[in-house]
Amino acid sequence: MQKTLAILKPDCVARRLVGRVIQRFEEKGLQIVGMKLTTVSRALARTMYAEHKGKAFYRPLVRFITAGPVVVMCVKGKDAVGVVRAMLGPTFGPDAPPGTVRGDFGMSKRYNLVHGSDSPKTARREIALFFQPGEFVTAAPPDLDRIYDMTGPDLV
Repeated sequence: MQKTLAILKPDCVARRLVGRVIQRFEEKGLQIVGMKLTTVSRALARTMYAEHKGKAFYRPLVRFITAGPVVVMCVKGKDAVGVVRAMLGPTFGPDAPPGTVRGDFGMSKRYNLVHGSDSPKTARREIALFFQPGEFVTAAPPDLDRIYDMTGPDLV
C-alpha cells in the first residue's frame, strides 16, 4: 500500500469544502492515516516548493499556501499517489473535468484548492515535512476486504 500527501489549501478551508473532499477520498476506499489542521510557515512553504524557486509562480505559491489554515492529510491505498492526483484533476480548475475536485469546485488558476504529491518519492519527502513517524494510524480499516480483492497475493 502506498502513502501520499494531500493538502486542502486555504481556499478549500475558507470555502468550507474540507468535508466534501475528505468524503470523496473515503468513498473511493482510501484510508486517511494522518490528518491535521495547521498553518504553513513561510520557511516550510519554501522548503516544500524549493524545486519551483526562480519560477514566476513561486512567490505567489508561497504566499497562497501560507495565507490561512490548511488541512494536511497522509492518505493510504493501492497506487494512492496516482489515484489521489486523478481525483484532484488537472492543476487549473477551468481545465479540470467534472467529477474531479478541481473540476467540480475550482474556477481559478491560482486558487486550486488542493495539493497532491506527484510521485512516491515526492510523497515520502512531503509527508516527512508535515508528520512525525508516531502520528499515523497503523490499524487497517475494518472494510479493507470490501475495498480490495485480497484472495490472492496482490491487492486487486
